[in-house]
Amino acid sequence: MTGSDDHLSPFGPLMAELARMRKSNLNSTIEDVDQIINFLTAAREQVASEPDAHRIGMAMTTLQNPVKARFEAITQDLKEVTKAQKSFGKALDKALPHRELPMDADAMASHPALINRAIAMHLLREGQFSVASTFLHEAHDHPPQRAIAQAKAHSRTDEDGDDDMDNDDMEDDDDDDGNDSTGNMHSEDLQNKFSEMYTILSHLKDRNLVPAIEWARFNSAQLDAKGSTLEFELSKLQFVWLFKGPRVNGLPDDAHNGHLGALAYARSEFARFQARHLNEIQQLCAAMVYSPNLSTSPYRHIFEIDSAFDDVAMSFTREFCSLLGLSAESPLYMAVTAGSIALPRLIKYTTYMREKKTEWTTENELAFETPLPESMIYHPIFVCPVSKEQTTQDNPAMMLSCGHVICRESLQNITKAARYKCPYCPTEGHLKDAIRIQF
Repeated sequence: MTGSDDHLSPFGPLMAELARMRKSNLNSTIEDVDQIINFLTAAREQVASEPDAHRIGMAMTTLQNPVKARFEAITQDLKEVTKAQKSFGKALDKALPHRELPMDADAMASHPALINRAIAMHLLREGQFSVASTFLHEAHDHPPQRAIAQAKAHSRTDEDGDDDMDNDDMEDDDDDDGNDSTGNMHSEDLQNKFSEMYTILSHLKDRNLVPAIEWARFNSAQLDAKGSTLEFELSKLQFVWLFKGPRVNGLPDDAHNGHLGALAYARSEFARFQARHLNEIQQLCAAMVYSPNLSTSPYRHIFEIDSAFDDVAMSFTREFCSLLGLSAESPLYMAVTAGSIALPRLIKYTTYMREKKTEWTTENELAFETPLPESMIYHPIFVCPVSKEQTTQDNPAMMLSCGHVICRESLQNITKAARYKCPYCPTEGHLKDAIRIQF
């Protein structure tokens, strides 16, 4: 496939058929049915009140043509809707053809408890507490059959000869998590914490910062230990929000709002932040001098808060989940999204390998690069400038005494009698002086 073909989206015709299907609705059909009902109702009333049989016969004859016309219109409408649905189905099959997924090795097939835990935690994070509870109960009452348990008993390694999943630890996880971790998700404490998070996020959506500030203040010791600035960012935004005044923030027009309210809030709340945020506090206070013409002042960027509440809500979610020992994003959502992005390339690669009758022999490494968005890249990649290979846990990056960085294998290759010469500068050093770098 050429490079230009990669950029051609198969969803163009699909979206066109979808728009056509949406236009081909049954609104006119419903109107025709209503008219038929009205005709029949009127005819019934006429028959009930008319003693003359001749007139009744005339009324029934008159009724035939309009009812027949409406039925024909209904039939035509149904044909149009059916045709549009069939066209959309064909376009869908063409855009997303059925392909056999590469299921030769399912790394998670032997760990149903981990999968159940990920699903349950995702539901809890989304606030779907009743759904999560039902799922956990059903997962406990109807556990999946572990058909590969016997195979695991005979072999501790996977097909490529390594033990990527750390089976000993993972078996413990399955045994424990199946009874303990998933059971803990039933606890009211965890559900109450997520309920509290969604309550505070709801207040933030309504531009009410007080609950979030109170939560940050209550957990200030833990947040400070992590180096978080969430409490100050919330207090800073509250200052700006009060500074905007009642016309913008909609709060009562009293001494606790407007410029005077913001000044009073700064005097009562900013003192404990001076050690870390003195410069920002000074800018906030100095901005009050420019209040009559703030839009042209050097501090106008501080008071541009179009996306500030969304940003602080994301920061709050990240810190809240961090204190619970969780990532800010749902691992299940991230895994499914990243897998969906990578799946087309994986299918294309496995199809190519099958046609060429070759096998993928590289261990612990994908045979191709999967372009993921920056939000899904969590670990930096270092490529050794000598070997041109990416570093791994077994072959980490090593910093020489001169400051240059190469991988451990390259360092060992250039070492003689426990001494080396840097391949990029005249510096010589001892092997013991090289430092392993942790990214």
